[in-house]
Amino acid sequence: MIDQAITDFIQIGYQQQEIHPLDLLIKQNQLIALIGKTALDTNLSASTPLPNRLEILDSIVNYVVREKVIDDNKAERDILAAKIMNLITPLPSEVNRTFWELYQKSPLTATNYFYHLSQANDYIQTRAIKKNIKFTKSTRYGELEITINLSKPEKDPKQISLAKIASPSLGYPTCPLCMENEGYEGHLDHPARSNHRIIRLALNQEKWGLQYSPYAYYEEHCIFLSEEHKPMKLEKATFAKLLTIVEQFPHYFVGSNADLPIVGGSILSHDHFQGGRHTFAMADAPIVFPFTLSAYPSIEAGIVKWPMSVIRLQGTDQTELVEAANLILKQWRLYSDESAAVLAETNGESHNTITPIARYKEGQYELDLVLRNNRTTPQYPEGIFHPHQDVQHIKKENIGLIEVMGLAILPPRLKKELAEVRHYLLEEPNQLDPSHKQWADDLKRTQTIKKDTIGMIIEEAIGSVFLRVLEDAGVYKQTIEGKTAFKQFITSFAHLKGGENFGNFN
Repeated sequence: MIDQAITDFIQIGYQQQEIHPLDLLIKQNQLIALIGKTALDTNLSASTPLPNRLEILDSIVNYVVREKVIDDNKAERDILAAKIMNLITPLPSEVNRTFWELYQKSPLTATNYFYHLSQANDYIQTRAIKKNIKFTKSTRYGELEITINLSKPEKDPKQISLAKIASPSLGYPTCPLCMENEGYEGHLDHPARSNHRIIRLALNQEKWGLQYSPYAYYEEHCIFLSEEHKPMKLEKATFAKLLTIVEQFPHYFVGSNADLPIVGGSILSHDHFQGGRHTFAMADAPIVFPFTLSAYPSIEAGIVKWPMSVIRLQGTDQTELVEAANLILKQWRLYSDESAAVLAETNGESHNTITPIARYKEGQYELDLVLRNNRTTPQYPEGIFHPHQDVQHIKKENIGLIEVMGLAILPPRLKKELAEVRHYLLEEPNQLDPSHKQWADDLKRTQTIKKDTIGMIIEEAIGSVFLRVLEDAGVYKQTIEGKTAFKQFITSFAHLKGGENFGNFN
């Protein structure tokens, strides 16, 4: 059976033109060596029809485990699987050459090639991603998207035990985003990356790379990363890089996490952006309160109808857009308003920053600047503008770029916990987590609980919690006081259209 699997794996690579006819024997022998065999039955023909390649991959890895060539833990399985898929993955030089040749036809053709390659070689974990639970919530701000993230696996107990006695890390690769990850075998504490490839590109005279996320949260979820391992820093050059990316790849949006803890992303040690081919609710949200920037007359500006505090800039002149965005960033870095709980710094620690998102739409560049503040207080130790305690039973993690735009990434624990909520609401035997009890009791009191609608009731309620999460993270609240304070910040650097009238700023 293993000989048949090897034969079929190589044949699929040949039929899909991933293996050149002259390379069939060397790839076959490399695969045999990888799995600890020394011979192969050459009288076998490929199966008709050929099985699914990922199923063949599973059977090969299972064989190697049974033969005790590797230990039966997730890390070693993943490392071997990535090594096997590397056999049908072109070298980085070939991938880059093909990508940029296709780019001459169109940026879309180039990314289609690279995205398909990253799926076909199992770098993008398509099977794991399908496990995610997804639904939407209609709100006055648009369709919020909810994902319970089940794709990124947790370490199994065997792996955790082995990691405790493993050799200490050598600091290579320096971090999960460094370019040294390309082709890196991996180990118990570092993911397998043998089949990983990066497209090299230039951003404003700096060397950067483009790769896809292995556990994508949305369509063509990609990462743009600096070749140099350096901390994330939001500055004028950031806006220029974001606009250069959407100029090069106009079918993608791109954004940066904020550069401060609490309001920033999970990896602040390596400068990077996230992008992709997805339209989030925030992108469709309209400007509800326009204003003008006298120094930049070509730029259209305004406040966006969104639960967080968003300023949108639109125009065709990249230079003016960068200057206008930098003006707002500098003003926000120094801005304080105690009535709105906004302090630019305390005890020398800066609190104000921005989450920026760039797009190219209908012949114009667009920059959304989301105002962020990471202050904490005894009342809000996790952050004033962070999910508050009463919603942390659903979401207590940082609100990063993806959530800011309207896609909730909720923790995998919720799959089991919500099943118990369901039992509790239906008055069935349950092991309800105490953190959900008040919420579940509120649902019992306000909803008509029926078995055929219980799933929809819970999903609607989770969507409402996510909306609250975004409102908590918003610096200026959707109240008269909040809107007045937002307007006061705007008047610190711009002219309001319509004077003191809020217009339809609702």
